[in-house]
Amino acid sequence: MGRVAHAIAQESSYVTADVVEVQEYPHLAQAYGVRGVPQTVINNSVSFTGAVPESVFVQRVLEAVGIEIEDEDSQEQDSSESTPLA
Repeated sequence: MGRVAHAIAQESSYVTADVVEVQEYPHLAQAYGVRGVPQTVINNSVSFTGAVPESVFVQRVLEAVGIEIEDEDSQEQDSSESTPLA
């Protein structure tokens, strides 16, 4: 997850990314309630544990700043339901 976080940070001056080794900084692990690794914390408001696909990571970043995006599957279902057939 650190690779993705750093890639986003390189593209935007609004984003910073840090990777912390919890063995070296146990006080940070305790402060953030780390129970498994990798644990990702975004803006102290969104947190998740485990490796996730890049698309999920980006969704969580957007969620942390209050932006929601629809899944492609739900968009396809909505458009197929609302489009009348001729």
